[in-house]
Amino acid sequence: MKPVVLITGVAGGIGSATAETFAEAGWRVIGVDRRRVDSQPGVHHQIVADIADIAESRSIFTEVASDEGRLDALVNNAAIQICKPLVETTPEEWEAVMATNLRSVYLAIRNGYPLMCDNGGSILNVSSVHALATSANLAAYAASKGALVALTRALAIELAPDRIRVNAVLPGAVDTPMLHSGLIRGHLEGTITQELMEDLNRRTPIGRVGQPGEIAQAILFLADNERSSYITGQMLVVDGGAIARLSTE
Repeated sequence: MKPVVLITGVAGGIGSATAETFAEAGWRVIGVDRRRVDSQPGVHHQIVADIADIAESRSIFTEVASDEGRLDALVNNAAIQICKPLVETTPEEWEAVMATNLRSVYLAIRNGYPLMCDNGGSILNVSSVHALATSANLAAYAASKGALVALTRALAIELAPDRIRVNAVLPGAVDTPMLHSGLIRGHLEGTITQELMEDLNRRTPIGRVGQPGEIAQAILFLADNERSSYITGQMLVVDGGAIARLSTE
């Protein structure tokens, strides 16, 4: 029987790459997103829902319980980013970031736990390097991703007796629509997307930004009990060396 994984934010850059990577590794993939994507590669069971909504989150896992009967891994990947100074961020924008990036994870773990507690499993939270070092005009996003790291540590302890491992991947700059939309923050040199991307490539020690598939491989490693059975409560930074470099260099 194939192991079953649920991936949130599956229509995004990292989410779609993760679905394909898990499918290629022999997993059955449940993909959840607010957007419906026809014939998405790697997704065997598509659910269109708002993961931050209390009732819809409960409905997601009711459907999984009915149709799949089990859950071996949960990948909390969905996220949004608002690029503006904190003092210009409205309460509604702040709440939207926290709902999608943090509350949805709480709801997914709470509602998915009954499907994992008997046989064990793995929870993988997709945080960000902005949990460790950040930029101006990303306060809400950075706060949500930092909280996700703390939640990962706490749940690794809390869920260990149920043989549920909890880890986080912290991507750096990855070539996705979210990255492109965030290039306007003003910390890079250039005025068009290509120039901004070239500057970001130069600033990354490895010489380029990451690809979604590279993050997906890290997610698979930490989610798969055969690959990382003795790892829990850890934060794997996948950033091309960006955090290693001093900002004053």
